[in-house]
Amino acid sequence: MFYSILFYLFATVLVGAALGVIFARNPVHAIMFLVLTFFQSAMLWLMVEAEFLAIVLVLVYVGAVMVLFLFVIMMLDVEIESVKRGLTHYAPFAIVISLIMAVELVQLIWVRGSADAMDNAFTPNPADYDNTKALGAVLYTEHAYAFEIAAVILLLAIVAAITLTMRKRPGLKVQDISAQVSVRAKDRIRLVKMKSESES
Repeated sequence: MFYSILFYLFATVLVGAALGVIFARNPVHAIMFLVLTFFQSAMLWLMVEAEFLAIVLVLVYVGAVMVLFLFVIMMLDVEIESVKRGLTHYAPFAIVISLIMAVELVQLIWVRGSADAMDNAFTPNPADYDNTKALGAVLYTEHAYAFEIAAVILLLAIVAAITLTMRKRPGLKVQDISAQVSVRAKDRIRLVKMKSESES
């Protein structure tokens, strides 16, 4: 029973955090909601004993949030100095999210450790079960085309993000390849003849 309550609690917080990412007007709040969303997804993966997916979600996606935050700064032209001055303003919000994640993690560890709480839970996997092997077997056989399509979409997203950050702005220095290739030596180098100074 308590296992089911935890599942619905994690799912509710996950949906709320995802809506917070969408509707947050402040980019810093949106990033914090995104961290909470990824963490809730990792908790759900842990509940179904998919530890590999959970740890990858935390290490890769939550770890890459700072890179995403840099993209937000570059695309939205957020003033870095004003963000640094406002870090203490976001501290209570970050502490609340951190406490939520810590409490949920402790609850999940306690539930997984208690034998009587697993009565109404998912069917536990055998001791020799390897979810990494099972995930690879399904990913590269049944869903190989979907995996490749997702890789292409991510590549397009990277190219689009770079294109947005390199849009024309005042003072932006761009490289003119044709001008560099067609340059002549006499245009760049000027030899000056000077009289040698006599030694005194």
